[in-house]
Amino acid sequence: MKAAAALREPSRWRAWEGAAWLAMAAAPFVFASQGALISEIAIFALFALSLDLVLGYAGIVSLGHAAYFGVGAYGAALFAKGVMPDPLVGLAVGTALAAVLGLATSPMIVRGSDLTRLMVTMGVAGVLLELANRFENITGGADGLQGVVIGPLLGRWDFDLGGQVAARYALAVLFAAFLLLRRVVHSPLGLSLRALRDNRLRLAAIGLSVQRRLAAAYTLGAALAGAAGALLAQTTGFVSLDVFEFHRSADVLLALVIGGTGWLWGGLVGAIAFKVLHDLVSALTPEYWTFWIGAFLVLLMRVGRERMLRPWTWWARR
Repeated sequence: MKAAAALREPSRWRAWEGAAWLAMAAAPFVFASQGALISEIAIFALFALSLDLVLGYAGIVSLGHAAYFGVGAYGAALFAKGVMPDPLVGLAVGTALAAVLGLATSPMIVRGSDLTRLMVTMGVAGVLLELANRFENITGGADGLQGVVIGPLLGRWDFDLGGQVAARYALAVLFAAFLLLRRVVHSPLGLSLRALRDNRLRLAAIGLSVQRRLAAAYTLGAALAGAAGALLAQTTGFVSLDVFEFHRSADVLLALVIGGTGWLWGGLVGAIAFKVLHDLVSALTPEYWTFWIGAFLVLLMRVGRERMLRPWTWWARR
C-alpha cells in the first residue's frame, strides 16, 4: 500500500497548480486588450509541451520540431479554405496530419546517435520548407497562404479582432493537452520513457521495446506540435513559410532551457517567460532585443535557474 501511494503521489494535483490554471483562464478577461498576446503565448506553450515530451521525457533531441508545427498549420488552413471552416474539425485535421508525419519519420529518429537525430530532424523541416515554397499554387509560396476564414467556434462565437475568442480557444486547447500529457507521463508508458532516457540499455535488458516507446512518444509530440500550428493558422488567418523556419525550433528549445525539461510546467513557465520577455524587450529596443534575450540566457546558464530567484546568493560558493 505504501509503495502504491508513493507511485500515485507525483500524479496528484497541487493547490498551486489549480490556482495557476485559474489565473491563466482569467487572463483574457483581466488583460482584455492583450488577447492576441495571450493567444500567442498559449500556442507557444502548447508547442513547448510537445517538445518537452520528446526531449525531456523520451530524451530525443530535435532541432526540426517546426516540421510538425508547420504541417499542422498548413493542414488546418488548407482544410478551412477548401473543405469547411469549422475550427474544431480543422484542429483535428492539422493534429492528425502532424501525427501521421511523426509516425512516418519516427523510424529515422529512434535509431542512431543524438547527432544523427539533430541532422535528420533539421533535414525533415528543411525538406518541408522547400516543398511548401515549390508548390506555391497550393501553399502560396513566399507570399503565404492568405484569406483563411475560420467559422464561429462551436457555431456560436466568431473570432474577433481583439483576439478574445482566440485567446480562450487557445487556452482551452492548451489545458486539454496538458491534461492528456499529465496522464501520459504518470502512466506506465511515461515511467518507462523516463527510465529509457536515463538508461536505454537497462530498459532493453528487461525485455521492453525501446524503439516502440520512442516512436509512440515522438508521434504524440508531433501531433501536439501540429495542434499548436493549427491553432496559429486559425487564430491569425494566415500561414507563411515561416512556420517551417529553423528559428521556430530554436525558440521553443530556448523556452525549455528557461523553464526546464522533464517537467510539464517547465514548458509552460518557459513559454510564458520567453514570450513576455520578448514582448517587453522588443518594445524597448526593437533593433537589439536578441542581444538582451541572449544576455538573459547566458546569465541563466551561468547562475542557474534556482539561484536566479535568489540573487543574493549569486556570488556564494557552490
